[in-house]
Amino acid sequence: MDTDEQSIVLPSSTTSGLSLSLHPLPILNISEHLTRLKLQTRSNSPFVLGALLGTQNGREVEIVNTFELATEEGRDGLVDQDFLVSRRDQYKQVFPSLEFIGWYTVAPVPTSRHIALHEQFTGYCSTPLLLVLQPSTTTSPSSDITGQTLPFKAYEPTIEIRDKKTRSVFIEAPYKVETGEAERIAVDWTAKGGGGSTSLESHLQAQRAAVKMLHERILVLVQYVTNVIAGQIPTDHTTLRSLSALIASLPASENKGFREEFNTEYEDVQLTAFLSSLTKSTNILNDLVDKHLVLTGGSRDDRTLTVRRRGTGRQGMGMVAGDWGMHP
Repeated sequence: MDTDEQSIVLPSSTTSGLSLSLHPLPILNISEHLTRLKLQTRSNSPFVLGALLGTQNGREVEIVNTFELATEEGRDGLVDQDFLVSRRDQYKQVFPSLEFIGWYTVAPVPTSRHIALHEQFTGYCSTPLLLVLQPSTTTSPSSDITGQTLPFKAYEPTIEIRDKKTRSVFIEAPYKVETGEAERIAVDWTAKGGGGSTSLESHLQAQRAAVKMLHERILVLVQYVTNVIAGQIPTDHTTLRSLSALIASLPASENKGFREEFNTEYEDVQLTAFLSSLTKSTNILNDLVDKHLVLTGGSRDDRTLTVRRRGTGRQGMGMVAGDWGMHP
């Protein structure tokens, strides 16, 4: 049975001429889809199914976005076509340049079950692609950051003729991860937790991590020298010479000019921090004074305005009486 399932994918000697680019958003969406279903179903291998959206120009294909798909109730092998069409049309209104180009799932390897599912998507795309997330696959770390280090594999459908019979199979298609500027910013923001941290905070955190790592390595060297002096470990003259050369290469920190410049910079930093605190306190005090003036000054203005209105009323009455006296 395993041999049958393995035969769904053609051997690696058969190559695909497809130029495939995978964007970060589909990777995040599929990973989130799997994690959510694991928590909802309390299963380590839930059935995951979704659609791929992207662009295609000849043999150049880009996978840009995804959306989840539903199946008929009680039948995981039958795609809900109405739901698929509805979601596709909704995405088409928001992203008119994106087309349905394939589907995704989670499995160790494609099997005959995936062939049956694949045939249900041929009505929306002539050659729908299959993107498979393989969470159990272990990838060796590499300094060359390419798409092949991710637990994803892309497959292109084809027809194999064997013993005068045809059948649908998959060819593994290599891909590369392509990131735009906006996606790079979004992924970086997500990787940092999505918080409202500023660039200054990020810079300070990086500096703190670097200082912490340097401190740990210095402690390792100090511990090594201490153990050598105590005779707990054998003496390695090559290592000791390297340490001596490292210490000799450090700048002399007890120089008078260095100490004066360091003290000057330290005082400048402290003065800047003090001025910042003083400015903040002054602004708070200014706001408090303004509020006090509004409360106390408002009542005084009301009393003054009332007195003025009363005086005007008396003066007006006097003028009216005078006018009546002047005219018989």
